[in-house]
Amino acid sequence: MSACTSCGACCASFRVDFSVFERDDNGGSVPYGLTVDVTDHTCRMRGTDHSPARCAALTGTVGVKASCGIYEWRSSPCREFEEGSDACNRARMRHNLAALN
Repeated sequence: MSACTSCGACCASFRVDFSVFERDDNGGSVPYGLTVDVTDHTCRMRGTDHSPARCAALTGTVGVKASCGIYEWRSSPCREFEEGSDACNRARMRHNLAALN
């Protein structure tokens, strides 16, 4: 299992906004109940605007054993997030985890 599907640091570090058309109530795949509306066209993963941030779809303990409960149905920002990227390593540092090379 890669760090990207077991770490969870990004899921507990960033606000995740995306089009409402990615939600299952609008023909997409992201469960409506895990989102909050931001505008008429934008929604956010529930919990990612909290301090500290933690996506409502994240299960487990960050850095120990964590996973996305909706991995197959996750939003485009989550799909586009790259393991080992600068953003990934910043998220890992926030949770006292070593950077990935």
